[in-house]
Order: sequence, then structure tokens, then C-alpha cells
Amino acid sequence: MGERRARKEKFVVKLRDAVATYKNVLIVGVDNVGSNQMQKVRVALRGSAIVLMGKNTLIRKIFRDMIDQEGLTKLEALLPAVVGNMGFVFTNANLGDVRKTILNNKVPAAAKSGSIAPSDVFIPPGPTGLDPGQTNFFQALNISTKIVKGAIEIVSEVHLIKKGDKVTLSHVAMLDKMNVKPFFYGFKVTDVYEDGVMYSADILDMDQSAILNKFMGGVRQMAAISLAIGYPTIASVSHSLNFGFKKILALALESNFDFAESQKFKDYLKNPSAFAAPAAAAGAPAAGGAKAAEPAKKKKSTTEESDVGGGFSMFD
Repeated sequence: MGERRARKEKFVVKLRDAVATYKNVLIVGVDNVGSNQMQKVRVALRGSAIVLMGKNTLIRKIFRDMIDQEGLTKLEALLPAVVGNMGFVFTNANLGDVRKTILNNKVPAAAKSGSIAPSDVFIPPGPTGLDPGQTNFFQALNISTKIVKGAIEIVSEVHLIKKGDKVTLSHVAMLDKMNVKPFFYGFKVTDVYEDGVMYSADILDMDQSAILNKFMGGVRQMAAISLAIGYPTIASVSHSLNFGFKKILALALESNFDFAESQKFKDYLKNPSAFAAPAAAAGAPAAGGAKAAEPAKKKKSTTEESDVGGGFSMFD
């Protein structure tokens, strides 16, 4: 009992020190991970992160004590993650790099009867190296075969096990006969705790441009909704101003009302050639002639026509 209590107190100190030292935590699942593989992950992370495993009841008690006694309420976000066969990877390094190091440490493993397949399993077409006497075994699994040079050959690719399905004894026997280890087991990073905030580890796969695109997509949706219901927001106010300007410009062009921004549009409508001539002169070469001036004139005319419309679109 004394040795067990000492190990428990040592773990309490380790966990408390880790919480005080590191701001970020990767929550990892360790199903089907052996002690040898776990040690390899610890070695790979040495210097950038530490791995802590313990009993869930003890971990929850330590967190609750720190919340009650030290006022670390941000640890409440970690409590729901302390479920099942899991552990913590504490780090102050780049989360994406640490996660990549963890996921790269995988080992091949044979299928086990009764386990849930973590991925799809396909058997490729071609020779199996098995003698013709085992044809009945393939027929029992509805796998088309033929005999080539005294050996069984699979005719077409077989989807033997689907992801999420339970592995049966027949699947295990089939894979053992072909000496196939279809699965790779290792740490599975499920969630990230970053200075009091919990989020899915999949977010670490997103780069800055992807995050910006998602953010701008949300802004566009908010602007569209705001314009549809007539409720102004920061996202929609620029579009409302654009619409208002185009309406005022249209009224000014149809009446004698003038304002500074409308004057160039009115000048263009009165004398379009005056705007085309400077552009033609600037775009023509020294010995160009009329043929060189013509494209420039057309280009300027196109530009001015867009200015008449205000130069705005709904989502400028």
C-alpha cells in the first residue's frame, strides 16, 4: 500500500507541474497501443512535449481540486475529455508539429476477431501463393478466384472489411493465410486544449488561408441575410452605401441635381470622345497611326461604361 500511495502522490505532482508549466494539451486516445510503442512516442517527443497517462478518476479529482482550491476554472473544459482509454500530451511547442510527430509513430497490426475496423481493408487482385486445395475457403467468402500455375489467384479487388464493421473469424483467417496486417495502430489525437479553450484536433489541419476563406464565407452570409431582412450590420453597411450611391447617381443623371462624385459621369455622357482621345494618344506608338489608336479607344470606352454603373457589385 505504501508503494502504491507513493506512485499516486508522484503522479499528482507530475500532473500539477505539467498544468503549471504548459499552456497547451493534446488529448490522445491510446486504444491498441502497446508499451513499446508508447515509449517510442515519448522518445520522439522528448524536448518538445511530455506524455502523461493515469487513472481517469484520479485525474478528474486532481483537476477538481485545482479548480476549487486554486481557482483554475479554465480546467473545467478538460473534464469532459477524461473518458475511456486516453492520455495527455502537454506542450508549449507548435501544436501542428507535435501532432504530426505523434501520428507518424504507427505500427502495423494484424486483425483481431471482435474488434472494430479502424479503416477499410481491400484485397488486391493477383496471386495469393495458396494451393488449389483452399479454393473452398475463398468461395465461402464470395471471392472470385482462378487457378494459375498451380496457385490460387484472386480475379478482382475485394472489399473485405468496411471501416467501422466488426472483424469476424473468417476475416482474420483470410488475412492470416495471406500474411496481411491491414491495420496501423498508434496514438489518436482527438481534441486540443489551448489555454482554456477546447476544440477538435482536425482544426490543426487547416492553414491560415483556409481559416480566412471560412471567415469571409461567414461574413458574406451575414451580409446577405442582413440585406435580405433590412437589418444593418457591420458586414452589410458597405453594400448598403453602395446601393444608396447608385440610386443617388441615377437620380442625378436624370435630373439637374449635381454633386462632386456625379460630375465625371455627366461629363462623359455629354462628350464621350473627350475621354477616349487622351487614352488613344497615351496608348499610340510614335509611328502608330489610326490602327494603334483604335484599340485604345475601345478599351477606354469599356472602362468608362463600367464607371457609369458605379463600379460596384453587391459584394464589393
